[in-house]
Amino acid sequence: MTEVDASSAAALHRGRRINSTDVFCLLLLAAVAARFIFSSELSHPAVQAWTTVFVAICVQAAPFVALGITVSTAIAVLVPTTFFARVMPDRQFLAVPLAGLAGGVLPGCECGSVPIAASLARRGVRPGPAVAFLLSAPAINPVVLVATAVAFPGHPAVVVARFAASLALSLVVGWLWGLTGRPLPTRNERGHEHGSGPRWQRATSTAGHDLAQTLGLLVVGAASAATLNVTFPRAWLDHVAGHLLSGILAMAVLAVVLAICSESDAFIAAGLTQFSLTARLVFMVVGPAVDVKLIALQTGTFGRAFALRFAPLTWLAAVCTATCTGWLLL
Repeated sequence: MTEVDASSAAALHRGRRINSTDVFCLLLLAAVAARFIFSSELSHPAVQAWTTVFVAICVQAAPFVALGITVSTAIAVLVPTTFFARVMPDRQFLAVPLAGLAGGVLPGCECGSVPIAASLARRGVRPGPAVAFLLSAPAINPVVLVATAVAFPGHPAVVVARFAASLALSLVVGWLWGLTGRPLPTRNERGHEHGSGPRWQRATSTAGHDLAQTLGLLVVGAASAATLNVTFPRAWLDHVAGHLLSGILAMAVLAVVLAICSESDAFIAAGLTQFSLTARLVFMVVGPAVDVKLIALQTGTFGRAFALRFAPLTWLAAVCTATCTGWLLL
């Protein structure tokens, strides 16, 4: 073998490393094979419940992941690098509310907001506004608010409370994160470039790279949520629902472990009638801000150190803002 052939084979070998898309395809094939080989074992109610939750989360989130990556790709390829840095106010105290309100324009869920926020950070947006957008986009957009109104007919105060609490959460966390001065780490900052050349080539390269990684992380998060959903003690809910404080904390924990898409979580909350309206508001505010699949997506996009600091801060701020808003409006 010549030196050129050897180097080409080595490059091909390096380019065929297993990625998250390969893992996803292997898991899908394994699941199909297991369905026929272990048909009797898979008919168990717990297994069927796990499968239902897992598929539901993936089906709900995947379109919005694709939407978010499409917008992220458009931002990365079409928008000049310094555009957002120019249009955002220099003072984060003003930039954070502007980014928070701008996040409400995009009809998407929390899965799609992660790649968009990462793209904004790469285009020069400061950490505070980027975080505010990350939290507001899946929580106060028109689709979510209409779904909430449909789920709670005759209770317009719930819609107003959800908007107010979620916007307040994005502002509080955005301002706090901006004060720390910590930048949002992104893949490009760690040396992962999406190539050069014509815009359409860079667009397809960027979208393919982000989609492969994000879908893999979504599968991990959905599997975790399905496992927690099936094993969670249902009797415990009935016991704690009668107490205001314990009901609020229970719904805050449920929002994290159930990992329900923001477009559908209002219908789940509406069905949990044993809890107070304030506790159900906490569920709807915490869910789009922090859950197990979202933590997985943020870890893959921004790094583990970011997720370990961001998730606890966001969860505590979400519980506090939703509880105070519920006390005032509900």
